[in-house]
Amino acid sequence: MFTKESIVQAQAKVKSGADYPRLVEELRAMGVRSYEHSVADGTVTYFGQGEYKVTIQPAQDPIRVEDSPSVEAFRRSLSIHQQGKTDYPTFCRQAGQAGVAKWTSDLGAMTVTYADRSGKAMLVEAIPKAS
Repeated sequence: MFTKESIVQAQAKVKSGADYPRLVEELRAMGVRSYEHSVADGTVTYFGQGEYKVTIQPAQDPIRVEDSPSVEAFRRSLSIHQQGKTDYPTFCRQAGQAGVAKWTSDLGAMTVTYADRSGKAMLVEAIPKAS
C-alpha cells in the first residue's frame, strides 16, 4: 500500500501538467484509487482500498479561492498547464483565481472533477493516458 513518502517521491518527478498522466499511472500502481486536493491550503488526501487514506499537508502560502467561478478562465489555465507551460504552484493559484476550491481525481474512472466553493462541478475532464 502507498505511503506519504512513496507519494512524495512520485510527485518529485513531475515538472508540469504534461507529466500528470505518468504520475497517475504511478499512483495507481501504488494502490491509490482517488484523491482530493483542496486549493486553499494545498491539503491532498489519497484514498486506497477500504478505509485506507494518507493526507499530505504541503508547506504553501494560503491561496484565495474566488467566490465567483469562471469556467472559461479555468479552462485557459488548465490548457496552459497541460501543455507544460506552468508549474504546479502557479496552476493552483490560477485555479483559485478562477474559483476552483477543490478537485477530485478518480483513478478508476480516469477523471478529474473540479468544483467551486459550493461543491458544484465546474468541469469534469478525462485523464489522458501516459505517452
